[in-house]
Amino acid sequence: MDQQKVIKIVTDLLLEIGEDPEREGLISTPKRVAKAYEFLTSGYNKNIEEVLNKAVFTVKYDEMVVVKNIDFYSLCEHHMLPFFGKVHIAYIPNGKIVGLSKIPRIVDVFARRLQVQERMTQQIADTINECLEPQGIAVVSEAYHMCMMMRGVEKQNSSATASAMHGVFKDDARTRTEFLNLLSHTNLSV
Repeated sequence: MDQQKVIKIVTDLLLEIGEDPEREGLISTPKRVAKAYEFLTSGYNKNIEEVLNKAVFTVKYDEMVVVKNIDFYSLCEHHMLPFFGKVHIAYIPNGKIVGLSKIPRIVDVFARRLQVQERMTQQIADTINECLEPQGIAVVSEAYHMCMMMRGVEKQNSSATASAMHGVFKDDARTRTEFLNLLSHTNLSV
């Protein structure tokens, strides 16, 4: 990202909305916004192989692995406003597992782009499916969208849920139900 170009664009935007970019509280705003957008869109520059960092291991295990309540923050591609929530992921290994810390990192790769929740959910599922070739993969995302809360319909308590399923999660209702039931259990207290 060309930081100087973004700084100029933000400065011009401030002028267009009737603000004074030289006002004390706004002097550094264009620079801060440029840095923020560089971070919030850093998923475009991530390579899945580098994110995984060889943390795929051969293991004889064929039961469900669930990682839930993965926080994410993204930007809606329609208004460039935040949407945020949780992602829950399950997979059934087929001879390969991934280091658990890599799963939230994969979520971040796709969340840190201009997105729609449905595509992000599908991209996470497709990527894990491709990397691990599991018996099945399930991804559910739950999110609040500021574009619905701050503008437009202004519905403060509405949330959206999207899912993507492959393999046994798509083909076997019992496996899918087991995963969805596991999502409803409370977290461990630490």
